[in-house]
Amino acid sequence: MKVLLGTTNPSKVNRFSNLLKDCGIEFITIKDIKITVEPEENGKTPEENAILKAKFYGQYFDTVICNDSGLYFEELSLNDVRQPGLNVRTPMNMQRLSDEQMIDYYSKLIKELGGKVSAFYLDGIAVYNHGKIYSFMDMENARKTGFDMIDKPAQKYFAGWPLDSLSINRETKKYFVDEKDTDSKENIFSKQYKKRIVDFLKKALDIDVKNKDL
Repeated sequence: MKVLLGTTNPSKVNRFSNLLKDCGIEFITIKDIKITVEPEENGKTPEENAILKAKFYGQYFDTVICNDSGLYFEELSLNDVRQPGLNVRTPMNMQRLSDEQMIDYYSKLIKELGGKVSAFYLDGIAVYNHGKIYSFMDMENARKTGFDMIDKPAQKYFAGWPLDSLSINRETKKYFVDEKDTDSKENIFSKQYKKRIVDFLKKALDIDVKNKDL
């Protein structure tokens, strides 16, 4: 079964490959099929943006997974212009930042906020499957999987998810990039939450029907 991931981000490819390993899926990206146009992402939540992307890339492929996420600092109000939210790559109306520029920008912002902040990711996932759209977002569990971010970056980072080099697992006290499980922010998600995501993806993709032997 071939599934298009609506991304060129290598960390997102790794994430969904791990979530759906042993499900008989061959993942391809928009780069693989040479899609050069991009959808407008003007949704108000990660879920809305994921749906917009899934519908857009559904024009090119029958089965698509799209993901969008927002980063939120508990120390900032939701309407604070410094709140990353859905604009993690383009904070304060800046042009799109590179991985290195993101590390530099957020290191300085966190330093301004005292050197350490409480953060959480809000994930939105959408599946386009032969004309039908399915979506997933869980604010309650997102807040429960909070973590700390500090102004001193680790010595390495994951391409596509550079802020893992500023993020600290509250239980292990380690940078995300130094965890044994290198699946980035998946480290902080509970097993129950991961299972909910996997169950959603399998149902949306009809994996249990199409791959009864799994």
